[in-house]
Amino acid sequence: MLDTLKNRRTIRKYSNRDISDELLNELLEISFRAPTTGNMQVYSVVITRDTDNKKKLAPAHFNQPTVTQAPVVLTFCADFNRFIKWCRYRNANPGYENFQSFVTAALDAVIVTQQFNTAAEAVGLGCCYLGTTTYNAPQIVEILNLPRYVIPITTLTVGYPEDIPEQTERLPLEAIVHYETYSDYSKDDIDRLYLEKESDPANKQYIIENQKETLAQIFTDIRYTKENNEIYSKVLLDLIKKQGFEF
Repeated sequence: MLDTLKNRRTIRKYSNRDISDELLNELLEISFRAPTTGNMQVYSVVITRDTDNKKKLAPAHFNQPTVTQAPVVLTFCADFNRFIKWCRYRNANPGYENFQSFVTAALDAVIVTQQFNTAAEAVGLGCCYLGTTTYNAPQIVEILNLPRYVIPITTLTVGYPEDIPEQTERLPLEAIVHYETYSDYSKDDIDRLYLEKESDPANKQYIIENQKETLAQIFTDIRYTKENNEIYSKVLLDLIKKQGFEF
């Protein structure tokens, strides 16, 4: 298991081999054993196998080919709908229409997603997280018919790998781990900690292809711009409120 985790890769291209219902259900059962706040399990998963439905989802994920090629697309949602209904049907007065409850459900959804990802990779499947889920969450809500108090948080495409890509670089342990208290970074620290990332041949090629000076500019000017972040922030915040969570 440790070797599997240490050598994991994001898989975006899949073979034609299907995933059986039995295996998928087993992996979901395993993922639902993940930690959850108060044992409430305030999350849901929407399984998309149908080709036409995957095509409907694709634009919400900027038409990434992995969405339509994958045999299974899983949309993990923060879901207080089910729990609130249970409370009301049992003569209990739920007080979960607030930001803290949304954060609770969102964290639960992310934790269960990662547990599924780990279990899937342990049996030879490959997965790809789609960060686009929250960018175009209103479209996904409509496509998947998500009711009040349900918000899509992240998406996994899942399948048997067509090939195994190179592993992407990661920052060294020193860059991320702090002991007892947070130790802030000097410029020399940043230079040292990002040296390997900036020296990676693939990252150097990105800089050349995009006519930029630094790798950081790839992130700020192309991949995750301030303008886009502000637009998608408003879209998501408006949706959270529309779906019933108060700020």
